[in-house]
Amino acid sequence: MTPTDRHVSLLRLATRASLTVAGTLIVAKAIAWWLSGSVSLLAGLTDSVLDGAASFLNLLAVHYALRPADEDHRYGHGKAEAMAGMAQAMFVAFSGVVIAVQAVERLRHPEPMGQADLGIAVMVLSLIMTAGLLLIQHKVIKETGSTAIRADSLHYRSDMMLNTSILVALVLSRFGWAQLDAWFGLGISLYILWSAVHIARESSAILMDKELPLDVSEQMLTLACSVPGVLGAHDLRTRMSGNHWFVQLHLELPGQLTLSAAHALCDKAEAAIHAEFPLAEVLVHADPKETPTTDAPGAPLVV
Repeated sequence: MTPTDRHVSLLRLATRASLTVAGTLIVAKAIAWWLSGSVSLLAGLTDSVLDGAASFLNLLAVHYALRPADEDHRYGHGKAEAMAGMAQAMFVAFSGVVIAVQAVERLRHPEPMGQADLGIAVMVLSLIMTAGLLLIQHKVIKETGSTAIRADSLHYRSDMMLNTSILVALVLSRFGWAQLDAWFGLGISLYILWSAVHIARESSAILMDKELPLDVSEQMLTLACSVPGVLGAHDLRTRMSGNHWFVQLHLELPGQLTLSAAHALCDKAEAAIHAEFPLAEVLVHADPKETPTTDAPGAPLVV
């Protein structure tokens, strides 16, 4: 299996696993909330419903982002992942607002909590399933660098906090601290809103063609300059689109080289960077280090 095929397989695994987990937890939390009336469980249910919508959107976005470049999209369709990340941020922010409203309402009008034991069991199940999903997503992000999966993973990491808080609130409610359920719900909503801002910032950075990390750029320049015959490199530019990196740089070469020799060195520099960073698509421009001279008037310049 080629690296590209493996990336495709991993991305599809992550999106399908996310959708499966969200669907299972929606059903379990809905039943537990209906029987208990817990605001914290309602927060978890609302979040899971939006998780399901976001996971489905991710599935569609990743499928589209994996399409190869065509005549209308010469750089591919990778930014669909970042667009999905922005949509996730909106889903997450909306869920935070809904939870906050419900928590404030419960603080104003307290109600007794019902089946707390069922809610506790559901939250334990939720924690186990979410932890398993995060392990899968961590592996996929490490190998593919997917923006959409990273945004989804950030969302589910906030879910771990959410579900843990709900579990604590339900346990405390059994000991007569039912009012804490609403306070936990309010605190959870604030954390979810903060997560939405973080997801939006990461996705907007991709859409705005933010440079790759400085250490990556410096390593790319070092690799290009390590090719025998290369005198230096400058004006390196980078950006991301889905799981592809686009890299451009100017290579400083002896001015007396023939076009064929200069082209061969450019190919070697591209290969050196691509070998270390397989996701990178590299474009090299050759610059003469010194001004070429002519042996006689009218003689052609050697580039």
